[in-house]
Amino acid sequence: MNDSSANRSDTPQASPWSVDQFVVQPQEGQTRFHDLGLRDELMHAIADLGFQYCSPIQAQVLPHTLQGHDAIGKAQTGTGKTAAFLITIFNDLLNHPPEGERFLGEPRALVIAPTRELVMQIAADAEDLARHSPLQIATLIGGMDYQKQLNRLGSRVVDLVVATPGRLLDFMGRRDLFLDHVETLVLDEADRMLDMGFIPQVKRIVRATPRKENRQTLLFSATFTQDIINLSQQWTYEPVKVEIEPESVATDTVDQKIYLVSSQQRYRVLSNLLRSQEASSVIVFANRRDQVRRLHERLRKSGFSAGILSGEIPQQKRTRTLEQFKSGDVKVLVATDVAGRGIHVEGVSHVVNYNLPEDPEDYVHRIGRTGRAGATGVSISFASEDDAFLLPDLEALLGEKLECTHPPQELLS
Repeated sequence: MNDSSANRSDTPQASPWSVDQFVVQPQEGQTRFHDLGLRDELMHAIADLGFQYCSPIQAQVLPHTLQGHDAIGKAQTGTGKTAAFLITIFNDLLNHPPEGERFLGEPRALVIAPTRELVMQIAADAEDLARHSPLQIATLIGGMDYQKQLNRLGSRVVDLVVATPGRLLDFMGRRDLFLDHVETLVLDEADRMLDMGFIPQVKRIVRATPRKENRQTLLFSATFTQDIINLSQQWTYEPVKVEIEPESVATDTVDQKIYLVSSQQRYRVLSNLLRSQEASSVIVFANRRDQVRRLHERLRKSGFSAGILSGEIPQQKRTRTLEQFKSGDVKVLVATDVAGRGIHVEGVSHVVNYNLPEDPEDYVHRIGRTGRAGATGVSISFASEDDAFLLPDLEALLGEKLECTHPPQELLS
């Protein structure tokens, strides 16, 4: 859980921090965070995090959202959209302290995301950005102790709630949370919420917040299908529209290989790859939970330190597995796409697509788990007789031809 703000030190520092201590030279074609008129508390956190210039989506969306406008953003994970909406929320909350008495269980801002991992990642980023301010953050996710989350909400007035739709509705249904004071609503990965069947739940949540003219709404999605466009029209008011095309769909920093293998050869190639010295930290994606489960058992039997991330695994176990993977105690993580969206781990050397994803967008998300933060990574995809037909759609999305080769002999032996 990312409720560490309760432990944040409120002791004043010996000398107050000043934005003059954070020097970033202006650069042609770049937007500095200095140029946005942000609060000092936020600038201090941004300086701590080492952010100097805005990412493309931040540079395009923040000048509008900081003025209070609604926004619809098309952006992949890893583009900086999380910081964009958190900076918007926190700057507004700090600039407009609430008038009158505030009550428990009445957040001023709400972020909804489809998976527990993503909610926890957003909350961790929020804690980092709020570290020099009095703002309080609470995380509501299924699979974790309801009472503990309720105690957190009941112990102090909370400014921002980050939640999955189901658990949020539990809290609303028991009248432990009220959304009629929400000033900013963020819907993250709206396309994934649609795929996972969450839209009826999200509609109920949105109806419990103030009318769209009386709140700021930010909606982010990796794709703009007609369904997403219809929903954004229902939920946003005169939004600015920002599209960040994945022009380097992580391809600049990821060496993509497609190996033509038979279904029988897949496991042999994978196990040989995992025994190679270069494969230090590997995420293996499969399309279905049962495939992930079988592959995980097979790897364990072969003597690999492997963890599993899929929707059926209890949340606490998933959190522990992710921590073990980050620390290097687990070398291989076998995951489904739903679980994989929330994985933000530095230093992943390889991503392996044990099956090609049925949705080309998932390929982009998968390979984006490696080659992060300027490092380089390798993605290896197996194309077999049962899924090679998916390659043309992948190439259409990437805008480039994917060269298919046979695996090198040492991986087949």
